[in-house]
Amino acid sequence: MKIAMWSGPRNLSTAMMYSFAARGDCAVWDEPFYAAYLRATGLTHPMGTEVIAAGELDPARVGAACAGPNPQGQSLFYQKHMTHHMIPDFDRGWMRSVANVFLIRHPARVVASYQQKREEPTLADLGFVQQAELFDQVAAWLGRAPVVIDSADIRDNPQVMLESLCSALGIPFTEKMLHWPAGPKPYDGAWAPHWYNAVHRSTGFESAEGPLPELPMTYARLVDLALPHYARLRAHAL
Repeated sequence: MKIAMWSGPRNLSTAMMYSFAARGDCAVWDEPFYAAYLRATGLTHPMGTEVIAAGELDPARVGAACAGPNPQGQSLFYQKHMTHHMIPDFDRGWMRSVANVFLIRHPARVVASYQQKREEPTLADLGFVQQAELFDQVAAWLGRAPVVIDSADIRDNPQVMLESLCSALGIPFTEKMLHWPAGPKPYDGAWAPHWYNAVHRSTGFESAEGPLPELPMTYARLVDLALPHYARLRAHAL
C-alpha cells in the first residue's frame, strides 16, 4: 500500500513520517517533489541549493516513483508531501495509485511556527489553498471525501487518532508508531538541518497544544485568508 500524506509546512508532518517509519514495515520518502518544485518555480528557500542538488528534478520521474514499487520490499510506502509542491504544471495522474490523506493544522499555529524559520510567508507558502484544491480533486475521483486528520487531535490523543487513521486506511495499528529514536534520520530530506531541530529532539508526539497564539496584524490577516480552507477540511476530519 502507498500512502500520500498531504499537508502544508509546520503541520506535524515530519513527526507523522517518523511515526510511520517506526512501524518497521513501512518505507518513507520525505517531500519527494521539493527539488522539482524549487527548480520549476525559481523560488528561494533555506538550503534551496542543497535541496536541488540532492533531489530528483523531473516531476514525471518523481510521480512514477511515488506510484511504483514500494522501496526495500516493504508492505507500506509512506510519502510525506507538501501541498504547495504540487504545482499545476506537474501531472497528478500518479495520485490515483495511492491512498491520499490530508493532514491539517489550524492556520494560526502554522503561521506562528513557519515565520520563525522563514520570514514574511505568503498564503501560497503555507499550502492551505493548494490543500483544499487537492482535496477536491481526490474527492471527485473517489466520489466521497478522502481521509482527513487534524494534528491537534493527534497531539491530544496520539494512540486513538493513529488507530483511527490506520483503520481508515485498512492497515493494522502498532504501538511502535507512538515512539521513535531522537536525532536525525537517514531518510530526512537535505533541508532537515534548517527545519527539523525540534522534531530531532523528540521521541514521540508532543502533548496537547494550548490556546491559539496571538499574532501581529500582518500575520493575523494571513490566518484569516487561510482559515476558510482549513475549516472546510476540518469538517471531514476523523
